[in-house]
Amino acid sequence: MSLLKLLIFHPIPMLSAFTGTAHGYYQYTMHECVYSTSDYSDMVFLESYSFNKVVDLQFNSSVGKFVGYTEQGVKYAENFNKDPAILQDAKAAVDTYCRPNVQLDDTSVLDKSVKPKITLRSARQAGGSRPAVLVCSAYEFYPKKIKVSWLRDGKEMTSDVTSTMEMADGNWFYQIHSELEYTPKSGEKISCMVEHASFSKPMITDWDPSLPEGERNKIAIGASGLVLGVIIAAAGLIYYKKKSAGRILVPN
Repeated sequence: MSLLKLLIFHPIPMLSAFTGTAHGYYQYTMHECVYSTSDYSDMVFLESYSFNKVVDLQFNSSVGKFVGYTEQGVKYAENFNKDPAILQDAKAAVDTYCRPNVQLDDTSVLDKSVKPKITLRSARQAGGSRPAVLVCSAYEFYPKKIKVSWLRDGKEMTSDVTSTMEMADGNWFYQIHSELEYTPKSGEKISCMVEHASFSKPMITDWDPSLPEGERNKIAIGASGLVLGVIIAAAGLIYYKKKSAGRILVPN
């Protein structure tokens, strides 16, 4: 399915008509180019006139005339539709305004790509009848379209897989997360495969079932603390025994 695309241009003349309050009145015009195909064959030009967030009238190139939505807008639409020059300019805007600007945007922005940052981690260890859970995440990639899949010894897994939709980060980049439930088997290889426009070939990340470095460090620190505690306790016990042996017992 094609992604609906929108190019918007906002010329905003602002009327400062104050009536003794802190509230102003704003009248603005918005030009929009809406399309979903790469050849722009379904391009639609919209020209909207609004007052205080209410659309008074709009020109839609697929309709071919101005349409009023308020009492004032209906009057404006009648006047605009009677003016051949205004109507001709609006009808031609798909070719004179939309296509050149959209092509410029596509060339400078839409064909660029940013490689995702991929992480593969364990969310849950297997235990009893409970399966293990792995999570594969891709961060800060562009464009939006991406595919995340799981491989078991090189073969794609389709069951027990749950994935989110591509989520916008709010800074033009996206992220996605995929979760796999599985029962570990000795000698097998589990991998996360990511396909994206920024890669010349799929990026495959293999899962290493050994403990991550962070976990190993925690265990090492804990073991060191335990050994140190035993040494201190033993030293205290030896000191106590020496002190006890050196005492002279005096009978009452």
